[in-house]
Amino acid sequence: MLYEEIGGAAVLRTAVAVLHQRVLADPALAPWFTNVDLVLLRAHQHAFLTAALDGPNLFTGRHLTDAHAGHHVSNEAFDRLTDHLTAVLRDLGVAPAKVAEVSERLDALRPLVIEDGQPSGSGVRASGSGVRAEGERAR
Repeated sequence: MLYEEIGGAAVLRTAVAVLHQRVLADPALAPWFTNVDLVLLRAHQHAFLTAALDGPNLFTGRHLTDAHAGHHVSNEAFDRLTDHLTAVLRDLGVAPAKVAEVSERLDALRPLVIEDGQPSGSGVRASGSGVRAEGERAR
């Protein structure tokens, strides 16, 4: 499982914390996080990434499409955020091949996050993401 191969909960918890520092310091990304409960967001992102990377699915947040609807996230912003995350993972000593796998996994979720004229809430799901739709539960 990719989750375990990158270091599991400890690495992801640290990665998300450092990611938030980098994102808030990035003038191109910081505006998206104004007036956001960062403690709650950090918990959601940790749970989401855990599930997306084949760890335990404890994610109870909204579907990605719904969570990002109306935020007008661009491809450029998506790339910047994922670049920050992959840089953090590299800094934490995650093997380059595993960082590349994380990047591929996140890129598969791009259509659920960006708004480029596609209708919001389309319900499109990236296959193999490991993240279940809202309301689905682990068996």
